[in-house]
Amino acid sequence: MNKTLRLVLITASIAAVGRAAPFMAVGDGAELFATGVLGVRADDNILLAKTAKSDVIFDVAPGLELDFGKNAQLQGSVTLVDAFALYLDHNELNTNLFSGDFVAKYDDSKTKMGFNAGYHELNQNTVDVRAVNGRLIRRDITTAGANAEVGISEITAVGGAVDYVHENYHPAGYVDSDTLTVPVNFYYKWTPKLDLSLGYRYRDYQASSGAPDSTDHFFSVGARGEFSPLLTGKLAVGYTKRNTSGFGNQSLFGIDSSFAYEFTPKTTLQLGVTNDFGTSATGQQQKNLTINALVTSKLTEEWSVNGGVSYRRISYAARTDDYWEGTLGAAYTWSANIRIVGAYVYRTYKVGDARLSASEFDNNVFSVAANLRY
Repeated sequence: MNKTLRLVLITASIAAVGRAAPFMAVGDGAELFATGVLGVRADDNILLAKTAKSDVIFDVAPGLELDFGKNAQLQGSVTLVDAFALYLDHNELNTNLFSGDFVAKYDDSKTKMGFNAGYHELNQNTVDVRAVNGRLIRRDITTAGANAEVGISEITAVGGAVDYVHENYHPAGYVDSDTLTVPVNFYYKWTPKLDLSLGYRYRDYQASSGAPDSTDHFFSVGARGEFSPLLTGKLAVGYTKRNTSGFGNQSLFGIDSSFAYEFTPKTTLQLGVTNDFGTSATGQQQKNLTINALVTSKLTEEWSVNGGVSYRRISYAARTDDYWEGTLGAAYTWSANIRIVGAYVYRTYKVGDARLSASEFDNNVFSVAANLRY
C-alpha cells in the first residue's frame, strides 16, 4: 500500500488538457494538435472479481487531433490515440490499444446535420463484461452514424438519425453483435425556448453464436430545451416493446432523459434517468433502469471539482442485480496546454440470487492523470 501511495503522489506532479494553439496549421481553417495522456491508477480489483487482485497501472496515450472547418458551416475533427496500459505487478495484462474517431457537423440555421465514425480497441472488464479465469476481456467496437434535423416551418421541425455499432469479442464465450438504431422525432415549438416532441425509435440487434436476436420499438412523447431559467435538458417517456427470437414479446415503460440545473453560475447539477432493454455480452436479455447525478463546480479559474453517483438496476428473467458507482474528482488547469486531474471511483455490484454471489465485487480506484494538447 505504501508503494501505491508513493507512485500516486509522484504522478500527481505531472499532468490533462486545455485549449492551446496548434503545433501545425493544415491549410485554411484546419489545425493539427499533438495530444497525450500521462497517468497512474491504484486499482484494488483490476479484474472486478469476488476475490480481488490489486495493482498500479501506468497509462501513456500519445495521439493526434485534426480540427477542420473553423468558422465554417461544416466543422469537425479526427482523433487518433495509441494507448499503453502498463501493470506494475501483473505485466501479463499489459496492452497497446488503438482508437480513432471522426466527428463532423453541418449547420446553416435551417438544417442541422451530424456525422460520426469510430473504432475502439478495449481490454477492460466492466459490470457486464467479466471473465472468471483471471483475464481482461478483449473486444473491438466499431461505430458509425448520422443525424439530421430540418425545419418545416417557424414552429415545427423533424429530426432523425441512423446509428450502427459492431462489437467483436476476442475470447470465446462472448457474443459478437450488430446493432442498428433509427430514431425519428417531430418537434413543435411550444415556447421560444421549449419544444414538445413526438418520437419513435427502432432498434435491431443481431447476435452471433446462436444468441437470440431482438427488435425494439419505442414510442414516446416529450420535450426539450429550457424548462425554467435554471433548468435545461430533454425528456422522452413512452412505451417500449421488444420482440426476441424464440422468446416472444416483452414491454416496459420507457424513459430517456437528461437535465442540467444551474445552482449558481459556477455550480451545475446534471441528472439523467433511462429505462430500456439491453442484451448482455453473453446474450442474456436485460431490463436496465439507470439513474445518475453529477455535480460540478468551478472554484476558481484554475480549480474545479466534481462528485457524482449512479445506480443501475439490471433485471434478468429470474433475478435483479444492483450496481452502484460513486466518483469524486478535481482538476487544475496548469496552462493552456496542461490540465491535471485526480479522481476516486468506488464500484459495488450485488447479485439478486445467492447462488451467483461469486459474481459480486467491490472496487476502489485512485487515479491522477495529465492530458496534454499542443
